Amino acid sequence: MAVDLGEKRVGFALSDPTGFLASSLETAHVSNAGEALAAVKRLCAIHAPERIVIGLPLNMDGTQGIAAQKTTAFAARLREKLGLPVDTWDERLTTRLVQRVLIEANVSRSKRREVVDQLAAQVILQSYLDAHGGNDLTEEGGAGC
Repeated sequence: MAVDLGEKRVGFALSDPTGFLASSLETAHVSNAGEALAAVKRLCAIHAPERIVIGLPLNMDGTQGIAAQKTTAFAARLREKLGLPVDTWDERLTTRLVQRVLIEANVSRSKRREVVDQLAAQVILQSYLDAHGGNDLTEEGGAGC
C-alpha cells in the first residue's frame, strides 16, 4: 500500500496481489498526524498489505527539508504501530505530474482536488513496484503493497 502524506489530505493506493500494478484507492481528509495514522490503520485492517510505501517529499536537490523530516518520522511511527515494513520513496514532482494530466483531461478543479492525492500515491507505488521488480515484493499468495 502506498501513502501520499499531506497536511490536509492523505492519498492511498494499492498494488495487485502480484505486486505488478498500482491502483488508486482513496483520499482521506485529515487535520493532524494522528488522524493520518488512523486512516492508514483502517485501510491496513481492510486490505492487509505486506508493506507500506510512503512518498518522501525531497527537495529538488535531493536534500530533506521539514516536510521530508516529518514524513520520515511518520514512517517510523507506522513501523512501530503496525509492525509492517515501511519504505520511503522519492515523490518529487508526482503531484505536479498528476495535476498536469488531470488538467489536460479537462477535469474540473474541484474534482482534481479530490483525486490528486490518491493518484499521486498510485504514481509513487507504481514507480516503487517498477524499481523493485514487482513479484519480488510478495511471498506466494501475498497481498502485495
